[in-house]
Amino acid sequence: MDGWNKFQSNFNLGASASKIAKGFNSSVQATRERLGTVSADEITELPQEYRDLEARVDALKDAHVALLKITGVFETESYDYPVQIQESITELSTSIGANITNFASNNLKGTNLPAPAPVVPPAQQHKTLPHALGRSATNAAQAIQAHAGGADDKLGKALGLYAEGWEKIAAARVQHDTTVRNGFLHPWQATLSTAINVAVKARQAVRVSRLELDAAKQSLKNASPARQEQARLEVENAEDDLVQKTEIAITLMKTVLENPEPIKNLNELAKAQLSYFSAAAESLSGFQGEIEELSVAAEGEYRKSRDH
Repeated sequence: MDGWNKFQSNFNLGASASKIAKGFNSSVQATRERLGTVSADEITELPQEYRDLEARVDALKDAHVALLKITGVFETESYDYPVQIQESITELSTSIGANITNFASNNLKGTNLPAPAPVVPPAQQHKTLPHALGRSATNAAQAIQAHAGGADDKLGKALGLYAEGWEKIAAARVQHDTTVRNGFLHPWQATLSTAINVAVKARQAVRVSRLELDAAKQSLKNASPARQEQARLEVENAEDDLVQKTEIAITLMKTVLENPEPIKNLNELAKAQLSYFSAAAESLSGFQGEIEELSVAAEGEYRKSRDH
C-alpha cells in the first residue's frame, strides 16, 4: 500500500510538473509572438471557418455591450428626474425625523413620560420627469386657483389639464420601464453573461491550446536526439487537443449566432417604446386640444377688454 501511495504521489508530481512546463512554454511562445520574434510560418493557422465565426461573435458581443451602455439606465427609475438630489435630501430628513419620533414613542411606553405621536413617513413618490411635470403643474394649478377668488381662471384650468395628462403619461412611463427591464434588459444581459461568454471562453481555450502546440513544435525543433521521440509525441497530443477544442468552440459559436433570443428581446424593447410613446401621444393630443381652446378663449377675452 505504501508503495502504491508513493507511486501515485510521484505520478501527480510528474503531471503537475508537466502542466507547469507546458504553461511556461506557452507563456514564452505568447511573449515571442507579441514581440514579433516569431515568423508567420511558426504560428499554427486556425481554420477559416473558425476565424469567420470569431469575427461574427465579436460583433455580436460588441452589439450587446453597446446597447447595454444606453439601456442600462432603465434599471434606475430616476434617470431623467430633474431635481433628484434636492428632493432626496428633503425626503431623507423627513424619514430620519419619523424614525426618531417612532423610536421614542415605542421606548417611552410604560413610563410616566408623554410619548410623542407616531409620525407616518410620506408616501414614496416616483422620481421620473413625467411625474415631476405632473406634480409641478398640480401645485401651480392649486396655487393659482386658491387665489382666484372664485373667478374663472383659465390658466389654473389649463395647468390642471396639463397635470392630469402627464399623470397618465407618468403611469405609462413606469409600465414602460418595467417591461423594458423584464423583456429586454435582463434577457439581453443574460445572453452576454452566459451564452456569449461561454463561446468567448471556448475561444480562449483554443488560443491556449494553439500556443501549447506551437511551443511543442519549437521544443521538437530544438530537442536533442534522445528526446526527439518524446517531443514528437507531445506535438501529436497538442495537435489532437487543438482540433478538439477548435471543434467545441466552433459548435458553441454557431449556437450563439443562431440563437433567436436577441432579436426577440429587441422586439420587446421596440414594443414597449411604441406602447409608451403611443400612450404619451394620445394623452398629449387630448389635453393639448383643451388647452388650446382655453388659450383661444383667453386671448379673445384679452382683446375684447383692450378694445374697451
